Amino acid sequence: NDTMILICLASCSLNKIQHSLHQEPTLYTVKAVLILDNDGERLYAKYYDETYPTVKEQKAFEKNIFNKTHRTDSEIALLEGLTVVYKSNIDLYFYVIGSSHENELMLMSVLNCLFDSLSQMLRKNVERRALLENMEGLFLAVDEIVDGGVILESDPQQVVYRVALRGDDVPLTEQTVSQVIALLIYEKISYHLVNLTLTC
Repeated sequence: NDTMILICLASCSLNKIQHSLHQEPTLYTVKAVLILDNDGERLYAKYYDETYPTVKEQKAFEKNIFNKTHRTDSEIALLEGLTVVYKSNIDLYFYVIGSSHENELMLMSVLNCLFDSLSQMLRKNVERRALLENMEGLFLAVDEIVDGGVILESDPQQVVYRVALRGDDVPLTEQTVSQVIALLIYEKISYHLVNLTLTC
């Protein structure tokens, strides 16, 4: 009997492993991007699928995620069958959520890109008040990084550059403006060098 139980358990485990290995690869990596304050209240939330279809379910999930993560030093958690990567800074908590089989490094690249982009846009002053004063920039930045759950960009320099081009009314710091100008100059030089090479 014990042998039969062990064989059954091994078979179940093998089936689970095979199922996870044979899951279709998908571009839809990100299920949600969240920013909460140090009380666990939502400052920003964007859900990309119907895992939590109602605001009530989303708020319950956010409360749960905050309670499980705000006192730990870890950067990755498994919660409610989802992979959660997160980081905190002063009075903000940043979360990127994917499915349980999602690559944590891919999710972490989104998290780091978002944080670094905001850090540049806010002159490294990534805290609640500065964020609330620059929500338009945040919306544009997230849209540049993730679209419909698909990761588009992981380079914060590119995100800041595109946000500056798209959002004429977004308040940009001197540092950000100089970075955008540098990128424009670089692109013009590259363009002229390519044309010069083609004509020679």
